[in-house]
Amino acid sequence: MDHGDMLWLWRLVLGLALFLHPPTAASEKAPNYSFMHDATRAPTTSYYDYIIIGGGTAGCPLAATLSRNASVLLLERGGSPYHNPNITRLTAFGAALSDLSPKSPSQRFVSEDGVINARARVLGGGSALNAGFYTRASLQYVRAMGWDERLVNESYRWVEKKVAFEPPMGRWQTAVRDGLLETGVLPNNGFTFDHINGTKFGGTIFDRSGRRHTAADLLEYADPEGISVFLHATVHRILFQTRGKTKPVAQGVIFRDRTGKAHWAYLKAGPQNEIVVSAGTLGSPQLLMLSGLGPSAHLKAHNIMVVSDMPAVGQGMSDNPMNAVFVPSPVPIDVSLIEVVGITGSGAYIEAAGGENFGAGGSTRDYGMFSPKIGQLSTVPPKRRTPKAIAKAIDSMSKLSSQAFQGGFILEKVMGPLSTGHLELRTRNPNDNPTVTFNYFRDPLDLKRCVLGIQAIAKVIQSKAFTEFKFTDMSFEYLLNHTASAPVNVLPRHHDSATLERFCRDTVMTIWHYHGGCHVGRVVDRDYRVFGVDRLRVIDMSTVSYCPGTNPQATVMMLGRYMGVKILRGRLAKEEINL
Repeated sequence: MDHGDMLWLWRLVLGLALFLHPPTAASEKAPNYSFMHDATRAPTTSYYDYIIIGGGTAGCPLAATLSRNASVLLLERGGSPYHNPNITRLTAFGAALSDLSPKSPSQRFVSEDGVINARARVLGGGSALNAGFYTRASLQYVRAMGWDERLVNESYRWVEKKVAFEPPMGRWQTAVRDGLLETGVLPNNGFTFDHINGTKFGGTIFDRSGRRHTAADLLEYADPEGISVFLHATVHRILFQTRGKTKPVAQGVIFRDRTGKAHWAYLKAGPQNEIVVSAGTLGSPQLLMLSGLGPSAHLKAHNIMVVSDMPAVGQGMSDNPMNAVFVPSPVPIDVSLIEVVGITGSGAYIEAAGGENFGAGGSTRDYGMFSPKIGQLSTVPPKRRTPKAIAKAIDSMSKLSSQAFQGGFILEKVMGPLSTGHLELRTRNPNDNPTVTFNYFRDPLDLKRCVLGIQAIAKVIQSKAFTEFKFTDMSFEYLLNHTASAPVNVLPRHHDSATLERFCRDTVMTIWHYHGGCHVGRVVDRDYRVFGVDRLRVIDMSTVSYCPGTNPQATVMMLGRYMGVKILRGRLAKEEINL
């Protein structure tokens, strides 16, 4: 494989969103939810004990749990993940991320930093779009959050019965693991869901038939008589009662169906009935602002009536920066998702994904967020980003030799991170993305961690354990230089890796673990109740200031279950709870 192929390789394989898998015979079996309907079938006015906004990674387990002892309305702005092969089948992973249509389960956004990203618009949330890695938070994280350790463990197990599996462990992933161990990322923790220092194989939400299991599967636990799920239901505003109240009281929501018709849902009488916002890291602070909770000057600038001046809403936004190195292999390698992870003491996590013939397995040949449809031409002026130009780029890439995709990725993710930014409204339309700035590497320690992570990747590639899977005449500097030439974001390019600090800044990408904007202690209390108002909570990744584990989805699903149990325990005598 010559150097020209290497450049084309990067431009294409990075479009796989790093985690493609080859064709598998995936089952399309799906739950038959009698309680799930399109929002056009929703009554104009309805009443419930709990209204949950967002059927995502936290919203689904929360709704399922509360439905066992109360009436629950779950409103999801997207559609169903079932019977959609772009979601359920690994081979079509890139197609979901590169679909920019209004019906897509993925809604693209580009941060003000210039990094291309995506937010979920589908029942199951991010678990319907991600790479599937499943790992718990550390014990230290659980204790720092003030969670009940016993209930946390029970909640993780409740989730894992439906959605967590042990992945296959092939030769290439094993070589990465052995390389990590050889270079000192110890101990060898084997296969485990636990987050502990050293090297391990983690879990996955893809079963052995290649079918994705999402948070939507957790609705199998729901009481069908206690829950209503409406799809394509976009909440425009939370309604508050203020007259005669010492502080605003959440009383209902206005949502619109796909035809634009408005529906009103209200809480039933009773002080323990609540609205819970689980609309995701972008959606939750956005909806609070649209409902009058946020920085007063910003709300007034958008002609939004201020219900409560809350300067911290939308502040403290973070995204874990990720940088990757592609390693071309002289021999075919096992196709794999993210399976092995090195949890280093330096503040960087090392992960790996690999496979022969990346991108050739999917019939659509869509390559994720960095495909020619999205990232490849992101640096081209819009007027030149014509359908003809895009079609030509796609055609050229489709003719590449399959040998150009023989290899794998080793990537590093900065833990935390410490750098933060903010979110602001762009419009008053809840379907529009807000503007968000993450300020990648603003904190010098995040940049230092990235450098240490890249150095750890170099050691793995140069290890004896990895000898079989690398070309001896390709230096690590050569791989970095070609990485720096790839258009993985819309930042200015330096086209070389003169320093690892520059490499980190130039090639930064998202790993879709963004969080913050409704922090515990600033916007919500430790029970996730919103400060300054009654009967309103926020439960999702917007509440955390530090990303849990090497992938947060297990912890977010756990949190939905955990808080559902806690809310019911507060509502009912323990012996009356039916879980």
